Amino acid sequence: MDNEEIPSVPSTPATPGTPGRPLFGGLKGERLGLSSIGRKSLLKSCKCFSVEEWAMEEGRLPPVSCFIPPPPISLARKVGAEFIGTLILIFAATATAIVNQKTQGSETLLGCATSTGLAAMIVILSTGHISGAHLNPSVTISFAALKHFPWKHVPVYIGAQVMASLCAAFALKGIYHPIMGGGVTVPADGYGQAFALEFIISFNLMFVVTAVATDTRAVGELAGIVVGATVMVNILIAGESTGASMNPVRTLGPAIAANNYKAIWVYLTAPILGALGGAGTYTAVKLPEEDDATHGKPSTARSFRT
Repeated sequence: MDNEEIPSVPSTPATPGTPGRPLFGGLKGERLGLSSIGRKSLLKSCKCFSVEEWAMEEGRLPPVSCFIPPPPISLARKVGAEFIGTLILIFAATATAIVNQKTQGSETLLGCATSTGLAAMIVILSTGHISGAHLNPSVTISFAALKHFPWKHVPVYIGAQVMASLCAAFALKGIYHPIMGGGVTVPADGYGQAFALEFIISFNLMFVVTAVATDTRAVGELAGIVVGATVMVNILIAGESTGASMNPVRTLGPAIAANNYKAIWVYLTAPILGALGGAGTYTAVKLPEEDDATHGKPSTARSFRT
């Protein structure tokens, strides 16, 4: 066999949040049906790389593996998945709060936290590989600010999130009218306390999201569980005081449906500022990428499930 160099690919997984790639989840190359791919296109898209060190016994060839990059996902599919995921999350979070008010607190704060956390986990695990499952304008803006998401897609994603929130809120208004007030997040105490709490819990949420979505050393396969658990903890912290929105569209849709705009500026600004702070803080403290330090090049995107 000729002494021809075989191109290698770094074994360290690359940053999953590069623009144009989903942040939560992804398609495995081995899941693709090979019957639908022509032999020529398969060979062109197949990147072979050594999976062991070259330091091996003389006369023995290193084993070679092959991976096929996933097909690109259209923006329409991403936006559709983002709309449906946000609709499910807002509907679940708001409906639980309404039912809790209707039944004189039978759901309890723990029940509201569990319902919203489970909804976030379910949506991330089911739609994350398509849209990235942002579900929150604060998340979208923070990823774009840190160059993990293209700015040109931000208005489309936020538009889908707002429309999903409105649809969920007005659906609940039709179901539970006139008991809609329980689904609106309003401060129980002062505006300053509400702003501080929303900032802190949004900081917590985005710190965790940035870790599991952009750091290849985090356990990305558990992203949905980790983010859902963080949502639960945040609601247990601030649910009694502010409703623990953490999400501008969690507040906006129900506020419009119930015509209750009390302190809405708090819920439209504090989550975004807190998320930017959380994302920036994790980016500052995370360990440097080995590949970036070695080769001086940005790593290519890979998803949590590849």
